[in-house]
Amino acid sequence: MLNRRKTKVFVMNIKNLLGEKVKRLRKMRGFTQEQFAEMIDITPRNLCRIESGENFVTSETLDKILNALNVPADVLFSYEHLKNEKEILAEIYTFIDKIKSDSKLLEKAHRMLRFMAEDEF
Repeated sequence: MLNRRKTKVFVMNIKNLLGEKVKRLRKMRGFTQEQFAEMIDITPRNLCRIESGENFVTSETLDKILNALNVPADVLFSYEHLKNEKEILAEIYTFIDKIKSDSKLLEKAHRMLRFMAEDEF
């Protein structure tokens, strides 16, 4: 059973993660805080507090955020983008280990990586 301190830290992390995701998605859609706050019927100050992890959303506000961003809840609560470089590389190496014995999959991965690298430059 979690003690109160651990539970509080977990909740704070969820608030921070959700706030960061809302902010990132809002910016990707090209909305300012003022525009987005108006869309979801809260004050810009409240939106700022949500995005900074200071406040958590109500179920009503969460529903408005999902509708305004036009995303399902699983997208909003997916935090893959927060992995650091070491975690990402470790995961890539794990994938490579899984496919290295299959030449077709390895070639496919090579083409995808080459395409992505060329697209970036």
